[in-house]
Amino acid sequence: MSSPHPARTRKPSYDTNAAIAALSAADPRLGKLIERCGPFTMRLAHQQSPFEALTEAIIYQQLHGKAAATIHRRMLESFHPVCGLGNHPSPEHILDCPNEQLRAAGLSHNKMLALRDLAAKTIDGTVPTLQKIRRMSDDEIIAHLTQVRGIGKWTVEMMLIFRLGRPDVLPLDDYGIRKGFSLTFLGLKPTQKVTPDLLATKEQMLRRAKKWHPWCSIASWYMWRACDLAAKKAED
Repeated sequence: MSSPHPARTRKPSYDTNAAIAALSAADPRLGKLIERCGPFTMRLAHQQSPFEALTEAIIYQQLHGKAAATIHRRMLESFHPVCGLGNHPSPEHILDCPNEQLRAAGLSHNKMLALRDLAAKTIDGTVPTLQKIRRMSDDEIIAHLTQVRGIGKWTVEMMLIFRLGRPDVLPLDDYGIRKGFSLTFLGLKPTQKVTPDLLATKEQMLRRAKKWHPWCSIASWYMWRACDLAAKKAED
């Protein structure tokens, strides 16, 4: 997930000091990683409606950040004549616009279909409003949003951690988290070539994560930092 724009970010609403103290006490090896990595500096992206956040997520899938940002900007700008400068198009705008408009912004056929499905499912209530989503559990949010074409569990988990600020999310399919876990707990060396058999399994992570609840999002963030530390070591 790309870093949120610094001018439009906020701190999570949960007590990060309490989270780090609890994680370090429950899992001393994780505590050592936390010491090496330093403070928890994660920021949440600016508030967006689920429709806006998922529009962005769909556009960013499988693209480098810069290329995706250009396509996203072009698409939003193409709606300025109908929804005004600086306003995000509504689901109705997305459904009503011609394919040529989305194609001209650089969207693939699959992403156009995904955006139109997202718009339709926002209108019919499958994709909840921000107000409703705040009252839903993580599992309920995943169940609702993965009904949208092109939105998988991982995409929703990133939204839960980085946009909604949910404290207890562990994305088991995330490569960085599996690698960070292997580096921290399974003896993977920073200089080792990573092959699939060296990555942590879901079972291994779930077993250890019993110690991390209700702060799995914070532990996940430190798994990503473990990868950053290893990359620095490998360069030295």
